[in-house]
Amino acid sequence: MLKIDTQAAIDRLLRFLVVPGITGKEGNIAKEIGEALKSAGVPPKSIRHDDANTRIPMPTQTGNLVVNIPGAGALANAPRQLFMTHLDTVPLCAGAKPVRKGKKIVNEAETALGGDNRTGCAVLVTLAAELIQQKLSHPPITLLFTVREESGLFGARFLNPAEFDDVSMGFNFDGRSADDVIIGAVGADRWEVELYGKASHAGVAPERGISAMMILAHAMTDIQANGWWGKILKDGKEGSSNIGPVGGKNDGTAGDATNVVTDFVLVKGESRSHDARFFKAITNAYKDAFSTALKKVLDHEGKPGKYKFTSRTDYYPFKISEKAAVVAKANRAVAAIGRTPNIRVANGGLDANWMVKHNIPTVTFGAGQNDIHTVKEWVDLVEFEAGCQLAVALATGT
Repeated sequence: MLKIDTQAAIDRLLRFLVVPGITGKEGNIAKEIGEALKSAGVPPKSIRHDDANTRIPMPTQTGNLVVNIPGAGALANAPRQLFMTHLDTVPLCAGAKPVRKGKKIVNEAETALGGDNRTGCAVLVTLAAELIQQKLSHPPITLLFTVREESGLFGARFLNPAEFDDVSMGFNFDGRSADDVIIGAVGADRWEVELYGKASHAGVAPERGISAMMILAHAMTDIQANGWWGKILKDGKEGSSNIGPVGGKNDGTAGDATNVVTDFVLVKGESRSHDARFFKAITNAYKDAFSTALKKVLDHEGKPGKYKFTSRTDYYPFKISEKAAVVAKANRAVAAIGRTPNIRVANGGLDANWMVKHNIPTVTFGAGQNDIHTVKEWVDLVEFEAGCQLAVALATGT
């Protein structure tokens, strides 16, 4: 079994968990990780930020954190490998107060903990520390800490692939179990629709108005009745969809008062599938439902409202062959730490979706996350230690 300094790894994790860094505001946690890498022996000149944030279409404090570590020993001239994770947490993690209790880290605050993905951050810094302190043989390694993963995989999407053109394969740490070898994931559209009705006094002349809220109600009734909401099974194809935020103008409420017919509603949602064509079909079903719903809500002159529907592909589905070199290496490394590989695909998006799109075959492993994005979140330290050992096994194995 590979030896690592487990206590030092846990101390790093606790250190990172208390640093704020919600999606888009990763500056503080990036600085903290940079300092931890320097303390581990990584030369400051090897640590930099890219300019992905200049291309991300949302305010983002900093680019991805990129660390290039030269090869050492017998593997010094082997092909470069990428180890990656994401810096950001969901907003619910702000104010977390982590505390260790036995083999767990739990939260004393009424927030999410941030194990997604400070566990991955601690794994990568521990990897660098162990390689340097134990003077282990390893190929050239790039550590990549992405920004804005939680809000749409933006850091991985907007990195410059040319900066990674010498990377042969990638290993992403973002999940629960170190046994899991995740070789595929869904793709997804995110969409939004602006529903324009017509205001009118709801008591004096409601018939003169066009309720945007009723347009939404008709559309959702149609979506559910035709099997396009939630888990979707159609003609042997599978996917899922969801309605997320529903609001009004300028992040306000949908509707201004109970005595005014609601004239505007903004609706946001998503469509997912392992089949790229099918998640597009789901998105189109929503678009058609809103179009049809307009005709069911008319004013006293028989006039309908209007709508504007827009969508974008957040990430594309992928599945790496189980015979691929990166999967074979992953399986060997899991076995090297005394575990049995569990090859699977994920129903959520991963930074690996975009890395594969950038022609870097990337598999994903867990490192102790549990009940993520909830106030009950906790970290399994047994799995976290296994994740750290796995990273070292991957970097030093052949």
